[in-house]
Amino acid sequence: MKFLSSVILFIFSIYSIQTMAQVSDSLSYSLGILIGENLKSQGFTDLKYSEISTAIEDAFNGNGKIDGEKANAIVSGIAAKRAEKMHAGNKEAGAAFLAENAKRDGVISLPSGVQYEILVEGSGEKPTPSSKVTTHYHGMLIDGTVFDSSVERGEPATFPVNGVIQGWQEILPMMPTGSKWKVFIPYDKAYGERAAGPKIGPYSTLVFEIELISIGG
Repeated sequence: MKFLSSVILFIFSIYSIQTMAQVSDSLSYSLGILIGENLKSQGFTDLKYSEISTAIEDAFNGNGKIDGEKANAIVSGIAAKRAEKMHAGNKEAGAAFLAENAKRDGVISLPSGVQYEILVEGSGEKPTPSSKVTTHYHGMLIDGTVFDSSVERGEPATFPVNGVIQGWQEILPMMPTGSKWKVFIPYDKAYGERAAGPKIGPYSTLVFEIELISIGG
């Protein structure tokens, strides 16, 4: 009986070791798939996979050639350059659009590059940067594609002036309550080199029709 028990324990230990090894292999491969898909989705398709494997091992062993902060700076810098190159068309199209738009009667250009056109001139109080405002708005790309609209939702939006993109932060304190303006915002006063949702790509110039309904919660 003792011999039989020893054999059973031996077999069980071998089975457990194999199971643990299989789990480790499965986990390692799954992590590799997730990392690979993430990198591919961000446009990193010309990588040296052996270097990635070596770097992961070095990080676990605590002997990386560079620290995490430097690695992040390198990756961020390269990613920004690639994004700028990939989406250069958005930047150029936006610049050309604003240059032509500035020539239209009624369009006022601010030093920041933001432009606006008064559709309805209100006569109420103007908000401050710390105010909370209620607005109706219609947001479009320069080709007319609508990416967001409180008008279409049928419900105005309430938010703090200092909680929105820079272009809005600049324009809202200039608007008397009751006004409706059409506002043209260059990419660097909108979302910059970042995308925002499925329709706003990096370096996108944005167009808004903004109606300032009221100030306060």
